[in-house]
Amino acid sequence: MPTGEVASEVRRGVTAVLLAAGSGSRFGGGKLLAPYRGRPLIEAALASLEDAPVDERVVVVGDDARRLREVCERHGTRVIENPDWQLGQSTSVLAGLRACGEETRAAVVLLGDQPLIGAGAVSRLVAAFTEGARVAVATYEGKPRNPVLFSREVWPLLEAELAGDEGARSVLRRHPELVVEVPCDGVGDPTEVDTREDLRRLEEMRGTANDYKMAGG
Repeated sequence: MPTGEVASEVRRGVTAVLLAAGSGSRFGGGKLLAPYRGRPLIEAALASLEDAPVDERVVVVGDDARRLREVCERHGTRVIENPDWQLGQSTSVLAGLRACGEETRAAVVLLGDQPLIGAGAVSRLVAAFTEGARVAVATYEGKPRNPVLFSREVWPLLEAELAGDEGARSVLRRHPELVVEVPCDGVGDPTEVDTREDLRRLEEMRGTANDYKMAGG
């Protein structure tokens, strides 16, 4: 099986793109390799996607690329390096899209520091895509968060308008007609690890992506 390919009899034309290129400055560095429940945080994020309905998982790395590659490739993911990662998250989104094969019809973009998103949220976005959504955004308690699915149809727009460290949020605000919001309450938790205190709180949360407690809940 080619590196990064997910075992499946059904090809969906969907790739998961996991962003893992930032330096984690608020964390003090080394965030995605920090231990979380006995394994690196990035490994927990990858493991949560093992049952996601995607054909391939691609991880975009930048800072600490060598060590992250070693961890990610153990999970059969394809790892690409973003030499421009210091210019902001948008460069990693674009690097991930450019790494997708011609057969990819949509990409689901996730963050490596959100290990409880899980396959359930991805499944709902893929279902929305099969029903015609060009951009599908996961919502929790009515608020848009990650992950986000982008059909290939909108990739040229992202190439033209994405910039800086804001990811795709500003582009989606300018083009609300493209966006379908997909409720993902109960199938994933978008809690993000920015600081060591965030990681400590996440350790205290019960369950996994399929049995979670929302932060503050």
